[in-house]
Amino acid sequence: MGRKTPLHDLHVAQGARMVDFGGWDMPVNYGSQIEEHHHVRRDAGMFDVSHMCVVDLRGAATRAFLSRLVANDVGKLRTAGKALYSCMLNATGGVIDDLIIYFLTESHFRIVVNAGTRDNDLAWMRRCATDWGFDVEIIERADLAMIAVQGPKARAAVASLLTPADGERALLLEPFFGIECGAWFVARTGYTGEDGAELLVPVNHTVAIWDLLIAQGAQPAGLGARDTLRLEAGMNLYGQDMNDQTNPLDVGLSWTIDRSGDRNFIGKSALERKPQKFIFLGLILQDKGVLRAHQIVKSSKGEGEITSGTFSPSLQKSIALAKLPLATEIGETVKVVIRDKELNAVVVKPPFVRHGKALV
Repeated sequence: MGRKTPLHDLHVAQGARMVDFGGWDMPVNYGSQIEEHHHVRRDAGMFDVSHMCVVDLRGAATRAFLSRLVANDVGKLRTAGKALYSCMLNATGGVIDDLIIYFLTESHFRIVVNAGTRDNDLAWMRRCATDWGFDVEIIERADLAMIAVQGPKARAAVASLLTPADGERALLLEPFFGIECGAWFVARTGYTGEDGAELLVPVNHTVAIWDLLIAQGAQPAGLGARDTLRLEAGMNLYGQDMNDQTNPLDVGLSWTIDRSGDRNFIGKSALERKPQKFIFLGLILQDKGVLRAHQIVKSSKGEGEITSGTFSPSLQKSIALAKLPLATEIGETVKVVIRDKELNAVVVKPPFVRHGKALV
């Protein structure tokens, strides 16, 4: 039995099928995974993401510390509530984690890290702060839980739970911004390719909020739908598409790495010595079968490998993200080795689906 979120017993009572995920006992689906997927695309779905770890960094040296700790440039964060997606790299340029950083005040930043990496991330941050001599307080916010509400009707459902003034502020939020609404933190972020909000709320509020969101028409969804949604949206999954041995340039994460100027973040020199070997693109299977991680992709340019694959409920086709030879072109037909057979797939540029619309 793994760790439990504050909503664990409610998931069980609502008939969820529970599985281990990153050491946590999490719902994979409540009924039809396909229907959960479609409800997010068409209406509003909600996910318990309380297994994610919220970390508050405090102190006058926080910005300088983060400038060295992460690959993207926190110098971009100047407006209260602004968020930044970044990789945190090790000395060899491998991806320790991918995370979101929120700027709250000059002495207070908030980071959300992945469930399976939380212990290593916290240890890494604290060790770096000590080794570099930064006086930064690193606080794991175990008192906060997270609920992600996603879909075209998601933000309206969230706003209805807030005071009129806070509800209006939440509806005016720009993408990748967050605001404090009393004890809640409401961010216009997500992991599905749809609009929506992620709520960071006190642990003792979560069950009541979950029930109120259901009353507003939001449908619970599990890890199964979350994975098909994020893959359709072309979003990487830590531990699947990258890990601490992965060159982020090979998995489409160059946009999260700012190597301009003389900022010396950890892993920068290693990346400058590492040539990019692959281009990260999408595949759509043309023959009958299902694309899965670790399947070999053959082309006239050489071999590549699928990192994530699934059946797309929106496209009704099997899709994948893959590391392919650098010379691979959009529209090219390649062969995917599935059970000793070579099946045809066409190369596309992700995302496959955004805001309910097919893009490929």
